[in-house]
Amino acid sequence: MKAIPLIKQMLLFILIGFTFSTCNQTEKVDFTLEKEQVLKLHHAQRDYHFNKDSIAFANQFSDNFISVNRGKISTPQKNETISRYHGYFSSVEFLKWDDVSDPIIRFSNDGSMAYTIVDKIVSVTQKDKQGNLSQSKTHFSWTTIYKKHDNNWKIDCVTSTNKSIE
Repeated sequence: MKAIPLIKQMLLFILIGFTFSTCNQTEKVDFTLEKEQVLKLHHAQRDYHFNKDSIAFANQFSDNFISVNRGKISTPQKNETISRYHGYFSSVEFLKWDDVSDPIIRFSNDGSMAYTIVDKIVSVTQKDKQGNLSQSKTHFSWTTIYKKHDNNWKIDCVTSTNKSIE
């Protein structure tokens, strides 16, 4: 008779031990795969600029997106971002939107967040108020913070600086 309670106790200890051992296990992050996914998003931004796709560009941003640019912190809604980039894309022709160097990419230890540091030259043509075509070249540097949302990378924040190249 005493054997049955002993078996129950052993099973209980095994069950408790198994439960605690699985609680401490976390999924191993494949940082090579995650880097490929972030780079794919980074490179898609170039295509969105040349193809003037303000909707696809804005769809990369999370619902909590924060922009830090020209001394201002803002949290634009998606429709505002689409409108802003539609106006910009419509007013210029992109000649160059190229990385000066490969972006620097870093990840949080758990793989739920990442950031890129980007160094880019952008060259565009646009018409002035008189209809004359002019060309400008700008050197941009920015940091993009990505966060996993439902297992997909979204841009949570961009902090950008730029200077005109004469």
